[in-house]
Amino acid sequence: MSSTNTPHSPAHHTSTIGAIGAPSRRNTELALLVFAVVIPVFAYANVGLAINDEVPAGLLSYGLGLGLLAGVGHLVVRKFAPYADPLLLPLATLLNGLGLVAIWRLDQSELLQSIKQAGTAAPRQLLYTAMGIALFIAVVIFLKDHRVLQRYTYISMVGALFLLLLPLVPGLGQNIYGAKIWISVAGFSIQPGEFAKIVLAVFFAGYLMVKRDALALASRRFMGLYLPRGRDLGPILVVWAISILILVFETDLGTSLLFFGMFVIMLYVATERTSWIVFGLLMSAAGAVGVASFEPHIQQRVDAWLDPMREYTLSRAGQAGHSEQAMQALWAFGSGGTLGTGWGQGHSDLIRFAANSDFILATFGEELGLAGVMALLLLYALIAERGVRTALAARDPFGKLLAIGLSGAFALQVFVVAGGVMGLIPLTGMTMPFLAYGGSSVIANWALIGILLRISDTARRPAPAPAANPDAEMTQVVRPS
Repeated sequence: MSSTNTPHSPAHHTSTIGAIGAPSRRNTELALLVFAVVIPVFAYANVGLAINDEVPAGLLSYGLGLGLLAGVGHLVVRKFAPYADPLLLPLATLLNGLGLVAIWRLDQSELLQSIKQAGTAAPRQLLYTAMGIALFIAVVIFLKDHRVLQRYTYISMVGALFLLLLPLVPGLGQNIYGAKIWISVAGFSIQPGEFAKIVLAVFFAGYLMVKRDALALASRRFMGLYLPRGRDLGPILVVWAISILILVFETDLGTSLLFFGMFVIMLYVATERTSWIVFGLLMSAAGAVGVASFEPHIQQRVDAWLDPMREYTLSRAGQAGHSEQAMQALWAFGSGGTLGTGWGQGHSDLIRFAANSDFILATFGEELGLAGVMALLLLYALIAERGVRTALAARDPFGKLLAIGLSGAFALQVFVVAGGVMGLIPLTGMTMPFLAYGGSSVIANWALIGILLRISDTARRPAPAPAANPDAEMTQVVRPS
């Protein structure tokens, strides 16, 4: 055996994983993207055959449009983030494509067309999807290193507060279905809170990275929990107060739960103290009960959750009922059963504005059944899981906290929307990510996916090959002639 093949030779020491390089998995991403485009195209054809007994005329343009957008996104990731997670882009594309199909299906509803509420939502949503993927591409190209966001920690705090306060500006904010979370700009309704969740995640990550050691200190132990020091309760009290103010002035339960929950999750990850989770849950429950005791809109949401049939009856009778949609959503899930009625063969269009809200999940529940809803929730869970995996693989604490914050916010939004529609918690009025109609939601969530991809690329990128073994070089120098 030659000396070059011995385990102690210099060649053996330089053969590291970093020198060989990790697989980029871009071909895997491309193969998954093909399925992510083909599945919504078949669903689109299925809806057309069910409703009109013919293949939709726009099937080719829809398939080419979705495929082109996904293909451009893939090429950009292959060029600028070759080691990024291979599942995030296909998962987001599949959910977005299925959302477009469901919105187009509701557009074809004879009921909604009779009251002039249908016909244009799907084309506009495809335009919003193009804008979202354009922002996704910009994030991947121009955000070379996610750690640069740490420089803007406190600027992010100011920006997030500005976005959250915009709906309260007279003449700019809109009150839609009792919640003041939209603004109107040039005829378009924008939901600033969708973008605020990303900006707040940047602020929380930067702040907790600096303060985590102080926040992890405990003053005493009580019932198995380490109680934080009184002066360290300040941050969580401030965020709790802001979430309560959002609940009071904007009457938006979903956004309040989302922001406070995201902060508690990131605080727990930063400090590894279970006590923060307990305090967060107690404070969230206390705040929600307190506000519901005097805020009529929140009270109505709770009443519709506790007794949806009574609210449906009152609303139908033109009395004080707040909403009939909660009961209609439960009927839609019930009529769907295990396997559903089939694409285009349900009656969830009776909910009227289902495509524009969290109730679009009821359409999937009726037409795809329990199996379809579980598949959708599994897709969402996979996105959250890949985000957590990215956080675990990140090499810097800021990247870990930012990835876990964005993943936590995404998962919380899915939970509060699905929980509200299914009757687990009161309705929140938030949009189902990638599924429901709305430009703000789809654009912001594509930006979220772009940031997670950038963090995962940095985490999975192989380290540069090490220099030649110094011991071998020294041995060569002192070797006698």
